[in-house]
Amino acid sequence: MRNITLFKSGNHRFMLLNESEPGEEDGIRSNQYLIVHDDSAVLLDPGGFGVMPRVLAEMLRHTGPDKLKAIMLSHQDPDIVGGISTWLELTQAPVYVSRIWMRFLPHYGIKAMDRFHGVPDEGMACSISPGFDLQLVPAHFLHSEGQINVYDPASKVLFTGDIGAAMMPTDEDEAFVDDFAAHLPYIEGFHRRYMVANRAARIWVDAVSELDVAILAPQHGPVYRGQAVKDFLAWFRELECGVDLMTGSGTFRKG
Repeated sequence: MRNITLFKSGNHRFMLLNESEPGEEDGIRSNQYLIVHDDSAVLLDPGGFGVMPRVLAEMLRHTGPDKLKAIMLSHQDPDIVGGISTWLELTQAPVYVSRIWMRFLPHYGIKAMDRFHGVPDEGMACSISPGFDLQLVPAHFLHSEGQINVYDPASKVLFTGDIGAAMMPTDEDEAFVDDFAAHLPYIEGFHRRYMVANRAARIWVDAVSELDVAILAPQHGPVYRGQAVKDFLAWFRELECGVDLMTGSGTFRKG
C-alpha cells in the first residue's frame, strides 16, 4: 500500500504514506501516516531506519521536511523509532512521546533530547498551528506501558498504534477493513498475546468511544472504517488477553 488518502476536505488531509514491505523491517510491515493542514504537517510513527528513504519519498509528494511541525511516536519500539535520528537531521520539528520513554530514546543514536516532549500519562491537547489541533490519547499497556494514540478531530481518524494491528499474509494488500469477521483471524493472536489485560482494553475502549471516530488507523495492517470500527471496539472491549490468560510461568490458556 502506498500513499492512500484516508481523508481530504479543503486544506486538510490525512494519509497513509507507506506500508513497509517484509524484509525492510525484519518481516514486519508497518504503516506511516501524514496529516497536512495548510502548510503544516505532522508525521506519525515514521518507522525504522530501513524504511526512512521510502517514507521520505512518499512524504515529498505532499510536503517537505521543513513543513513538519511535529513528529508523534506512539511508543518506543524500533519499527517506530529506529529512524528518528535521521529525521531529526532533516527537520526542526519537535517530537512527542510518552514521558516514560524519554530516558530510553538516546539508545537510538540521539545525542540531544531538547527537541523531545514527554507526553503526560493523562494525554494532552496539541495545537500544531492555527486551526490545526490534535488530541494525544492515552493507551497504556496496549501493548506498551506508555503508548499514546493521536486523534484528529477534523478527519475523525484515530491513529491507534498497535491497537487493531494485523499480521497480514504477504500476498494480502488490502487498504481497508470492511468485514471485521473476515479480518479477525489476522488480529486475534496478536492481541491476545501482546495486549496486557482486558482491564486496559476496556478503559481504552470506554475512553475512545466518547470521541467521534470514523476510522481507526493502526501501525500494522489495513485501516478500519464504517461498521468495522464499531465491531472492533466491541470485540476488543471483551477480549481476554495477556495476563488474563496466564496459568503459570511460561504457560497461557488458549482464549
